[in-house]
Amino acid sequence: MITATEQPVIRDYLSYSAVRKFQNCPLKYRFRYIDGLAEDCVASSLIFGSAIHAALEFYFTAQMGGESLPTLDTLLEVYQQSWRDRSEDNIEFGKSETADSLHGMADRMLQKFLDSDLTQPEGRIIGIEEQFRGVLIPGLPDLLGYIDLLLETDDAIIVRDFKTSRSAWSQGQATDQSDQLLLYADLVRNIMPGKQLRLQFAVITKAKDPKVQLLEAVFDEGKLDRTKRIFETVWSAIQAGHFYPSPSPMQCPSCGYRNQCEAWRGNSVRKETV
Repeated sequence: MITATEQPVIRDYLSYSAVRKFQNCPLKYRFRYIDGLAEDCVASSLIFGSAIHAALEFYFTAQMGGESLPTLDTLLEVYQQSWRDRSEDNIEFGKSETADSLHGMADRMLQKFLDSDLTQPEGRIIGIEEQFRGVLIPGLPDLLGYIDLLLETDDAIIVRDFKTSRSAWSQGQATDQSDQLLLYADLVRNIMPGKQLRLQFAVITKAKDPKVQLLEAVFDEGKLDRTKRIFETVWSAIQAGHFYPSPSPMQCPSCGYRNQCEAWRGNSVRKETV
């Protein structure tokens, strides 16, 4: 499966996205993180989300540095540059989607962001796309994560994640999706102990009239422990080489490994090592 020009990916850490990829499709994890294969195509939603995040990161970096706040035109240029950086990728668009339609959506979403209270976060900005790495469970590789926005108030540290979504979130969704932020907050408290931890999702919908939401999730020690045990179980499966396809009508159509998956015949793979 590995060609002469492709080397296996050796990593001494785990990421939330990699573990989620294994949960969704173990074979896709193998292709990406062990065989080191490039995807034949990339879903437009991934590139779009990354470009919106780049614009938001630019805004808060200027704010943190005490610089003049970026205008909509400036944020759109940052968005466009992020898109241009992926211009050589084979982008797979959704039904009725084009690059121009997504650029128009970005215009509406970033304007809605500028008009919202998200531009005035509570507390002091102490980190933007801040990298954290630390022990999740003894014996497992370190967890590596990036926090979109880290804020500090007199009595709390706020871990905020930005999401683009096709529809507005409910409070239940914020609770259900909080496992990633719980893990990141756990790393934060090991470095910055003594303060309350608050988890927030800032959601901007991808719509003709975008909606902006700020939702809080509870720091739940029980759910944190459960999430850690899931990571432990996934890592055991990775080490054991349990890689197999997991067909899904939602994920397979936009997967960049469709050809490799169809060609797969259950051939063996080395065990993952740290």
